[in-house]
Amino acid sequence: MDVQERAAANDPQEELAARLRLLQERSGRGVRALARDSGLSSSSLSRYLNGQTVPPWPAVVALCRLVKRDPRPLRPLWERTSNPLPAPPKSTRQGRPRPRNDLPRDVPDFTGREEQLAAVFAAVESHRAVCVDGMAGVGKTCLAVHAAHRLAAGFPDAQLYVDLHGFTEGRPPLDPDSALRMLLGALDVPSERVPQEGLEQLAACWRSELAHRRVVVVLDNAADAEQVRPLLPGAGPSVALVTSRNRLLGLDEVPPVSLDVLSPQESAELLARASGEPGGRDGRLARDPESAAEVLRLCGHLPLALRLAGARLRHRPGWTAGVLVQRLAQGASEFDAALAMSVRQLKRSHARLFRLLGLLPGESFDEYVAAALADVPLHTAQEMLEDLLDAHLVQQPVTGRYRLHDLVHQYARRAAAEHGSKADRERALGRVLDYYVHAAAAADAAMPFLSPGRAASAGRPPAELPRFADKNAAFAWFVTEYANLIAAFETAAAIGADPHVCELPRFLRAYFARRCGTTHLNVLFERSLAAAERLGDPLQLAEAHSDLGFARYNAGRLAEASAAYEAAGALVSRAGDGRAEAELALRRGYLSWDTGHVEEPLELFRLAGKLYEQAGCPAGAADAAAAEAWAMLQLGHREEAAQRSREVLGLPHTDPAWPPALTARITLGVAIAREEPDEAVEHLRRALAVARDDGHLHNQAWCLNCLGVALRQMGRYEEALACHKEAFALLEELFEEHWKIHFLNGYAETCRLAGLPEEALRLHRQALELAPRLGNRPEEVLAHEGIATVLDATDPARAAEHRAAGQALLGGVGPRA
Repeated sequence: MDVQERAAANDPQEELAARLRLLQERSGRGVRALARDSGLSSSSLSRYLNGQTVPPWPAVVALCRLVKRDPRPLRPLWERTSNPLPAPPKSTRQGRPRPRNDLPRDVPDFTGREEQLAAVFAAVESHRAVCVDGMAGVGKTCLAVHAAHRLAAGFPDAQLYVDLHGFTEGRPPLDPDSALRMLLGALDVPSERVPQEGLEQLAACWRSELAHRRVVVVLDNAADAEQVRPLLPGAGPSVALVTSRNRLLGLDEVPPVSLDVLSPQESAELLARASGEPGGRDGRLARDPESAAEVLRLCGHLPLALRLAGARLRHRPGWTAGVLVQRLAQGASEFDAALAMSVRQLKRSHARLFRLLGLLPGESFDEYVAAALADVPLHTAQEMLEDLLDAHLVQQPVTGRYRLHDLVHQYARRAAAEHGSKADRERALGRVLDYYVHAAAAADAAMPFLSPGRAASAGRPPAELPRFADKNAAFAWFVTEYANLIAAFETAAAIGADPHVCELPRFLRAYFARRCGTTHLNVLFERSLAAAERLGDPLQLAEAHSDLGFARYNAGRLAEASAAYEAAGALVSRAGDGRAEAELALRRGYLSWDTGHVEEPLELFRLAGKLYEQAGCPAGAADAAAAEAWAMLQLGHREEAAQRSREVLGLPHTDPAWPPALTARITLGVAIAREEPDEAVEHLRRALAVARDDGHLHNQAWCLNCLGVALRQMGRYEEALACHKEAFALLEELFEEHWKIHFLNGYAETCRLAGLPEEALRLHRQALELAPRLGNRPEEVLAHEGIATVLDATDPARAAEHRAAGQALLGGVGPRA
């Protein structure tokens, strides 16, 4: 069993398909009858049952209900199979961003298709959408992209392209959820404003964004109508051009334009232009019309095959048309013949690289990945890729990025299985996984948003890695490589590369903290923990439990976070690693405060600082000191909090967004608000400016809320209310309700003092509803106390009830800022 077969052997998608086939057996229906009764198309249902496509969750529910089975036990398996990807994050460019143009390059030798092109434009004019269908290699993408370029001037807001992978060998079709996230990210919609769950909500968000824009989007290589329908524009002027090998009969509202192979005349014209002999009477093709006609036949009049054959002839001036026929005839099929001929003309090293490229788990790649894959120096990989680009075997959509056309990728994948040994393929794929783990570790080290972690240990470090001048360069790398990193993680999980599964999520923490929310990170760390359990290393297992606990904490799942930290604590002391023990103490301090402890968090933060110092990690010690100052402030020790914050701010560092400095500046601003109001506001506004420049919405909301608290303490209620409102406007964009619990009671107190008792009651009651669900006892107590204070003047009896309830919960909690 080779690498690819092993990857499929433990495939959750196949397991889900098997469970669906059991539902079909219990129903006693054939595919057509089952599809009719469940409201699905028979073609889609067939793909779901065969494991070719992951069904949307409503389809699974419909099938279960039809046979009176509870669908909920299938949900975890479906989630592992569908594995939705967060959207690539928006950039933080200064000024107005330039319109996004993702369209591939328009081919200079576009030939024929006048009738079909006119039909595309007519469909766009009348229906704002069109579906171009036809066989593989017939030129669907070429036509759609050519039409999109022609339409671009009328759609200046963006020209988008997404490959839906409906017929990409070795990977499932891109689910609509992931496609929508990519498209919304391409429009620079902040990922924090994109719904975390729910296909209908995502599709509605996409349609809403298109409603006020003029955008042309190419949805290439669609599997079926269900995949495409959520991606279509709604109201507004935007248009969509869809391509598929299937006729998407389910899209009644989208006119089809079907492509056949080129006519002999068009084929001859394209071959001549691709070979550099357009209209030349003395050219090699013109001198040997019989051989030229045979080339057309062997290429099956397919545009892609004709271009490949023409390019080879163009770069072989010594060949005749007859020689080209001979080389094409040696291939297994019309299309494979053209590819095989091109590959045979390569140097052995280049041909090996081309075949190995078929093993790559991602969609696009750079020269570093190619160098690791082929185990060659970087400059050699660059030269080889340029040669493959010239041979039309790889494409270069943008400078520095490469990809394989679907059909070329399929051929390379098959060729890799036919040439060389299984061991060679496994080693090559292993080098790619090594590269992604170590490159992610290098990028993470350049992004000092969290306490620095340890270096990567999975596999062997590649000979060369990208160099990141600063955190912005590292973040840009994560943006570009995100889909490939997730694909590498999935590949590692499929083939049992547990060290890579265990380590890779750790190096994505800073990226996820800034852009991707908590849902997907929790899933990654669950699987990382399972890998660590199989490996059995105490330190890796302790860190995996700790990381999962921190992901749970940030998702508002405090009880699960506590359980994960308990498991980590039992292991970390045995592992004897001071840095891991310090990190765990710091994290437990955050959790301890939120779950109602008063003095314990301060003790844990001090312990973390001591352990970090002993481990030789000054950045971690600074993190712990800043957390200690914040805890002092929450306990009402304002002078001590201010002094500790000034100590942290006095530590040397180069990054304006250094987390300890940001925390210390916010703490200091609130601590001195009454005594030094001007300095307090200056600190808080500087912190807010840093958070905005850093593009971190959570930190922006935190800064605004604390500025509101400080302004309230100064009696500047109107300014304070404006800050609180702006903070909550940001929180609304995050779609993570649990973040509000830290701000609701402070906002309510400002409302009360500003003469808005009804609004204060509403906010306190919202906190009282949310806090028990999250297990946050301090905020629950504060909500009771706040309600009691508001009701003292109008309903003393109910005020007393709330005050008693608060005291019963915690027996008194330290004062809060």
